[in-house]
Amino acid sequence: MRLKTRPAAGPLAGELTPPGDKSISHRALIFACLAQGRSTVTGLLQSEDVKATEKACLQLGMGLERQGDSLVLEGVGSRGLSKPEAPLDMGNSGTAMRLLAGVLAAQPFDSVLYGDESLSQRPMTRIVKPLTDMGARIETAENGTPPLKITGSGSLQGIHYDSPIASAQVKSCILLAGLYADGRTTVTEPLASRDHTEQMLPAFGVQLVDGCGVEGGSRLTAAEVHVPGDISSAAFFMVAAALVPGSDLLLRNVGLNRTRDGIIKMLQAMGADLSVRNRRRQGGEETGDVRIRHAGRLRGVDMPVDWVPALIDEIPVILALAAVSDGTTRIRGAAELRVKESDRLDVMARGLERLGVSLEEYEDGIDVTGGRVSGGVVDGAGDHRCAMSFAILGQVAEGELMIEGSENINTSFPSFAGDLASVGGAVSHE
Repeated sequence: MRLKTRPAAGPLAGELTPPGDKSISHRALIFACLAQGRSTVTGLLQSEDVKATEKACLQLGMGLERQGDSLVLEGVGSRGLSKPEAPLDMGNSGTAMRLLAGVLAAQPFDSVLYGDESLSQRPMTRIVKPLTDMGARIETAENGTPPLKITGSGSLQGIHYDSPIASAQVKSCILLAGLYADGRTTVTEPLASRDHTEQMLPAFGVQLVDGCGVEGGSRLTAAEVHVPGDISSAAFFMVAAALVPGSDLLLRNVGLNRTRDGIIKMLQAMGADLSVRNRRRQGGEETGDVRIRHAGRLRGVDMPVDWVPALIDEIPVILALAAVSDGTTRIRGAAELRVKESDRLDVMARGLERLGVSLEEYEDGIDVTGGRVSGGVVDGAGDHRCAMSFAILGQVAEGELMIEGSENINTSFPSFAGDLASVGGAVSHE
């Protein structure tokens, strides 16, 4: 699939509510599956990634009933999971695979997790090692990638894991396994990663210990979960409004978790006119409404390394913004982007270079010097975030921009093109 964009004919204006947060949606389904009783989830993201998690939970025994905009999920309890009759297909979702691996590593039955071509290239040693340290038995492909073949154990030992990387997926995988382990399981990280698991576990009746830890044998009880709008999806519209002259957008019900709000800090540092209003808490998560208005050409900045975990998913669209900002934007400490759905640093660098942007790529980051951006053809490499970032840049390019490899936008933001067009953007499917 291809996206075609043209320079926006006028300002972007209006209101949007971004789709439900993908990270929270995955966790809501998995936790509800493990809980005893009937949980209600509203605002769940309807994307291919989340549907893969939903299907897997149904294969493990969860019941599901749709009631209007809500899902009523009948949990089976942590010890009530059923052996799946077939391997579990995680599609393109690394989050689903890594979190469910933590759960399945503790079950008395064998299971297999696999995914599409992209997911089959993503590193799984980062979860296999700590799970093996806990007593799990897991096989991967020769290079440490999926599929994951998990041999039933039913007996794990709690550990303290000092993670070498800041990864919410790794942390969450270990904590979920720790619910089944003997003793206490704790995790530390070099930098704080997103904490949706730590926010949601208490809502399901599990109390955290030692900062980021759980006691083995803790049981989940049913809960009500309201999934806020995904700040990673909202980020595309924040950047679009910051780029297109005269724009004024209001984004409602945006998740503002402190471990995810780096995009707001970055935009403000670059000189964007952005404000947050109506802050509130819903289901343990802070939400609010974000207004962003065009304030002229923004300026490049040196991104602090400790901001990276809080905006790792937004770096592709930040690079698009940097391409038309004054000066140079420098990003370091972002090597994790090389093992996402694509090598995002390389995909963005190659695309920006084709559009005439001056940049220098490093092992863990990139320097982008802003200037003029031409039209042309770029490759999103099947990566939803890269493809959408190029589409946003296309709103201010100096000609038509065609984005190849855009089909995986459906994994996180199926309504992206329609939502952008609804506020005045120039985008269409080819």
